[in-house]
Amino acid sequence: MIMQTMSSFRENAGKLYLVPTPIGNLDDMTMRAIKTLTAVDLIAAEDTRHTQILLNHFDIHTPTISFHEHNTAERIPQLIEKLKAGQVIAQCSDAGMPSISDPGKELVAACVHADIPVVPLPGANAGITALIASGLSPQPFTFYGFLERKHQQQIRQLKQLQMHRETMIFYEAPHRLKKTLKTMAEVLGMERQVVLARELTKRYEEFIRGSLAEAIEWTDTNQVRGEFVILVAGNDQPIEQSQEQPQGTPTEQVDQEVANGLSTNAAIKLVAKRLGIKRQVLYKQYHQF
Repeated sequence: MIMQTMSSFRENAGKLYLVPTPIGNLDDMTMRAIKTLTAVDLIAAEDTRHTQILLNHFDIHTPTISFHEHNTAERIPQLIEKLKAGQVIAQCSDAGMPSISDPGKELVAACVHADIPVVPLPGANAGITALIASGLSPQPFTFYGFLERKHQQQIRQLKQLQMHRETMIFYEAPHRLKKTLKTMAEVLGMERQVVLARELTKRYEEFIRGSLAEAIEWTDTNQVRGEFVILVAGNDQPIEQSQEQPQGTPTEQVDQEVANGLSTNAAIKLVAKRLGIKRQVLYKQYHQF
């Protein structure tokens, strides 16, 4: 690995600042973030309309340009060209840290590849904010962000996490919360402890603590509003559970994985790998070719 220092970058190159923005409470905007957004030549914003409200609040008049997941391929070459020409650019998302379940990582990678300095500013982050007040073990932890939306994909992702000892952090939208919690309970068990954090830093900030069963019940009896951080306790008996090997013939194991949410092809691939047999052989056996 080649280590680079700031002095190794071209003197005439621009600079990219990664600027976190408040996740709800505007008072969480740092002085450094305000000064940076005021001083840069351009702000690359996830939603320029949303960011303009923030800029107006702090009397910042720096021009903005949109930079979001749908125009990444178009915008990155434009921004890199501006940076190489010596412009200083700030990148921010609608709320929280750039690149964390938000746009940013592709631009950072392009800047690193082009030897353009990248300067991160510390600031608000929903996952860490929820973690330290959750009551669950704060470290180690795994930040996962948003699960895939389809049930089968969520099953597959959660199966990979079910033995983890560390606290797990997820994000979820209110209209998908109940469905996601039910899928978590399906894989992790109804008694796994969970904390739901909503409306963080805002007037109606709330923490709901209990088992997954209790969290699901809460969604049945309350209006689910606001963006959620879901914190799931780690598996406190991963060794014992990991020793439980699937039972039955190869085809019966495929049927079990399908019942757990995998597609037939994905289940065949998983079982073949588990048993050390060729996937084509199991495929023919399962479909009785």
